Amino acid sequence: MKLSIVAALASAALASVCVLPAMASSDKPVIALTNAYYGNTWRHQMVEAFEASAKEAKAAGQIADYIVMNGDGSVAQQNSQIAELILKKVDVLAVDAASETAVNGIIEKACKAGIIVVSFDSVASAPCNYQLNFDFKGYKATQAEAVFKMLGGKGNVIQVRGVKGSAPDNDMFNAQQSVLAKYPDIKVVATVYGQATASVAQAAIANVLPSLPHVDAVLGQGGSDDVGIAQAFVQYGGDYAGKMPVIEGGGGTDFVKWWAEENAKNGYQTVSMNTTPGIGGAAFWLGLSLLKGAKAPKLMIMPVATVDASNLKEYAKLPGGQIISPSYSLDWVKQNLLSK
Repeated sequence: MKLSIVAALASAALASVCVLPAMASSDKPVIALTNAYYGNTWRHQMVEAFEASAKEAKAAGQIADYIVMNGDGSVAQQNSQIAELILKKVDVLAVDAASETAVNGIIEKACKAGIIVVSFDSVASAPCNYQLNFDFKGYKATQAEAVFKMLGGKGNVIQVRGVKGSAPDNDMFNAQQSVLAKYPDIKVVATVYGQATASVAQAAIANVLPSLPHVDAVLGQGGSDDVGIAQAFVQYGGDYAGKMPVIEGGGGTDFVKWWAEENAKNGYQTVSMNTTPGIGGAAFWLGLSLLKGAKAPKLMIMPVATVDASNLKEYAKLPGGQIISPSYSLDWVKQNLLSK
C-alpha cells in the first residue's frame, strides 16, 4: 500500500470567523479560541471540533457568536491575539498555548478583565486559568514501555519530538527519557523534530537514516507524524523492506491502515496511543458551562485513544487522513469534567 501523506499545512495567520457585536452579555456570550499552531492534521481537527460545538450553541441561541484565531506557533503572535480578544470583551477564551509560561502574563490580564480562560492540550500555567489537559507523561511512558517490551529490552531507537516549545512536547519527551533510563540496552541513535506533522517527520527521518545503524524502533509524538515516519522507512528500503521497525502510532488513520496491511502480510505489530483533537469541542462546552455558573476543578484530564492488536481491524476501517477521536458533547462535559 502506498501511504497517503498529509501535505504540509501552511501556517495560518489571524483568522476571524465572525464579526463580533459591540458588546456581549452573559445571556448571549461570545466565546473565542486562540490556537497557537495550525500546521498539522491534529490542530485542524481540534479547530473543527471547537467550531462544530460553537455552531451548535449559536444555532440553539446559547451564544451570540464565536471567534477563532490561528497562529504561526510564536508566543508574540498569540500574545497579540489575546490582547485583541481582551479589547473585544469576549466572555470566554479557550487557549491552545504557544508556551506553558510565556503567555501567562496576558492570560492574567484576561482573567482580571473578567474573562473565563480555559487552556487545553498545550496548557498555560497561569494560576487563574482552568487547564484541560491530557496525561502526556503517563500515556507516553506506557507506550514506550510497550514498544521496548516488543524489542525484548534491547535495540536502537529514534526519538521524533513534536511541536517545538510546546508543553506537550516537553512532557512526552521527558516521559520517554524516564522509561529509557530503565533500559540500558536501548540506545537512542538520533533525535529529530517532526512538528507532529507527516511531511516534516518524513523529511527528518529521511535525512538521518543514511548515517544511522539499523533502527529497531521509533518513538513519536502523534499529530500524524506516524505515517510520515513509516513512509520514510518504506522509501529507504534496504533491510527494512518487509521488516519495518516498531513505529509508535500516534492515532493517524493512514498509519493504522498501513499497519493493518503490514500485519496481514507479515504479522507486524505496534501500539498506537493518541490525544484526541475532539478536545476542542470539550473546551468550548466547558468554557460555556463555567460562564453559566458551573463549577469545575482547575485541572482536568482527558482520555486518550488506544489501538492495539485487539481493535486494529476495527480502526483500520476509518477514513484516511484523520486523527482518531470521539466528539465531546455538552452532556459528556457535564458528566466527566464538571464538579458534582
